[in-house]
Amino acid sequence: MSTKLTPEERSELFGDFDPGDYAAEAERRWGGSAAWTETQRRTAAYTKEDWKRFMAEAAEISGRMAEAMRSGAPADGGLAMDLAEEHRAHITRWCYECTYEIHRGLGDLYVTDARFTASIDRTAPGLAAYYQAAINANANRHDAQG
Repeated sequence: MSTKLTPEERSELFGDFDPGDYAAEAERRWGGSAAWTETQRRTAAYTKEDWKRFMAEAAEISGRMAEAMRSGAPADGGLAMDLAEEHRAHITRWCYECTYEIHRGLGDLYVTDARFTASIDRTAPGLAAYYQAAINANANRHDAQG
């Protein structure tokens, strides 16, 4: 979490969600990994505007994923897989090198951790499971292309 943000800016950006409440758990789970180290290095320099762009891009991708789900597009179809690939690229651009293996694990976390599920499903009920299926289908597509 960027040390450049004031408590007021954190509140403005994240509302009731306080990333600091989960910092110790995240460090316990992923601390020491290359992804953790890279994320800490990158986000330490993020400004309020960087966080706004990061969050806006994430919300835009999630919004389009929700639209795909609501339209009946299959999670293992081209549209959903392409959106999953955008999601993976977004993480790589902003946080760490999100490999397909890591992305699969993130998709699993979306449905196994009730906090993630509830947060994602606020956009659209069932979106967390749809994301997971699209992420897995996209990773399988990548594996098949070898």
